[in-house]
Order: sequence, then C-alpha cells, then structure tokens
Amino acid sequence: MAVTYPLALPTHTGIRAIQLRAVQQQAMTMSAFTYRQQVIAHAGQRWEAEITLPAMKRADAETWLGWLLSLNGRVGTFLLGDPLGTTARGQAGGTPLVNGAGQTGSSLVIDGATASRSDWLLPGDYIQLGSAASSQLYKVTQAVTTDGSGNATVEIWPKLKSSPANNSGLTVSNAKGLFRLSVSDIDWSINEASVYGVTFPAVEVIT
Repeated sequence: MAVTYPLALPTHTGIRAIQLRAVQQQAMTMSAFTYRQQVIAHAGQRWEAEITLPAMKRADAETWLGWLLSLNGRVGTFLLGDPLGTTARGQAGGTPLVNGAGQTGSSLVIDGATASRSDWLLPGDYIQLGSAASSQLYKVTQAVTTDGSGNATVEIWPKLKSSPANNSGLTVSNAKGLFRLSVSDIDWSINEASVYGVTFPAVEVIT
C-alpha cells in the first residue's frame, strides 16, 4: 500500500521533549561608531522543531523508525502541534469561522465564536487553519475579546501564509501544522543496554 501524506505521529510512546522555534527572516545593520541600528523585517516567518523521543527498546523504536523512513527524507509531510497546547487556555466556544475573504497579515477577523467573552482565546493558545495537507498552525499573541454577536479579531504569529476563504473553519483544539523533516538523513543510536535514542528536526511546510 502506498504511503499517503501527511502522516500522523505515532502515539505509542509519546514524545520526551520538543523544542519549538518561531523563526523570522530579518536583517540588522549597526553603526560601528554610534551603535545605532536599522532592522529590516522580511516576509519570511515559519515554525521549526526538534523532537526527542523517550529511550526505547527495539519493539517501540522500530515503529518510530519505520515511520521516519516512510517520510523518505524531506519528501513526505506530517502533522505536528504543541503537545501541551492541545486545549486552549481561553473559553474557545462556538463555531468560529473566517469572516471575510482576502485577509492577510497578522490579524484574522472571525465570527461564530461565543459572544461577549473577554477570554475567548488567551495569549499562547493555538489555532489551525485548513486540514490535512493544507494545515497551518498559528499562535495567538493577545487575548481575544468577542462582541455581542460573536465577532472578533485574532492576533496571530506567524503572519497568514495565504488568504483563507470566507466562512472556512478555525480549529481551536488540538491544532496542528504541516511539517517535513529538515534533513534528508535519518540516524538513531543504540547503546550497550539495547536502548534506542531518536531525535529528528522538522520545519514547517510553506508552498
């Protein structure tokens, strides 16, 4: 059977640690005499991650290694989110939808949320736009307050990578983004106690 991407992460062992990085493409010049600085912010923003698995015996490790090898280096894709951020800190009720086509930048106008909440989402909560191969992961940077009709503006990082369609849905629980390995080579360690060690780096897919 052919492998279909994106893959879901194996869940039989969990993850020991994950390092998430919010990467931004910027340039800065500084005067050697006055130390005055000039910063230029380019458009590029993306998620990067390094995932470390728990120490495993072979039976568990081979499941992970089969999964990693099935990605075929940087060819395949998988879904990844913050394992401790699956549940929003905010109230996050209602049926939130994108309110208006053609949106760009770091603000997203929505409707369909629970009305009249000052804590509908809180800083650090995640939202997902799209699904499967179109999944995009965003982090909320400011508390989201809804009006009496359930409308709100959500401030997010990174900036929108594409304009979502009007009335497309927002996922506010177990949000994930689309990632691929950031290297072509896969390696793992095996020690004298027959324990496997596996760590792999990943980068957000941007098309």
